Formats: sequence, structure tokens, C-alpha cells
Amino acid sequence: MIYHVATQAAWAAAKETKEYAPEAYAREGFIHACKGEQIEGVLHRHFYNATGLVILHIDERLLTAPHTFVFVDAVNDEFPHIFGTINTEAVTATTIIED
Repeated sequence: MIYHVATQAAWAAAKETKEYAPEAYAREGFIHACKGEQIEGVLHRHFYNATGLVILHIDERLLTAPHTFVFVDAVNDEFPHIFGTINTEAVTATTIIED
């Protein structure tokens, strides 16, 4: 299982189109994800004081886009990168982050 932090609005829209990609995907060419033990650090580093968030629980075996783990020097750890949109069938659960 891998995870991605999204806005609740973007996830709601993705359920209609059956695919999800954050705004940064067009710029970066991949979607950032993390392992379970990395969620807290990701929230603290990238979403501090953000509201309206949801964690997507992604079964990587169900992803139609290629994905791999990439070592990130800044935090000395490997993070999953998804090289395409996330098909909503791969999201097996969500956790709303209370504001």
C-alpha cells in the first residue's frame, strides 16, 4: 500500500472522471506518494496548516500507471513516484484529515 495526500475537492472531482492527478503532475511529470510511515512527515513538510485534505490509500498492484521508488536526498529516504494519473479503482480507502 502507498499513499497520496490530496485535496478533498480534487478527489471528489476524480471520482467523477475515474482518474486523479494533482496540479503539480503537469509540471513535474509524476505524482508524489509515500509509504505509511512517511505520511506524518509529508503532512508536516508539505501541508502544514492546510485544510480540506484526504489521504488516498493506493493498492499499487491496481495502478495502471507505472510507478517506482525514488531516493530523495533531502530526507534520506525512498518515496513512491507514480508516472501517470491514478485510476480511482486503485484507491481502496480514504482518510479525511480533520482540520
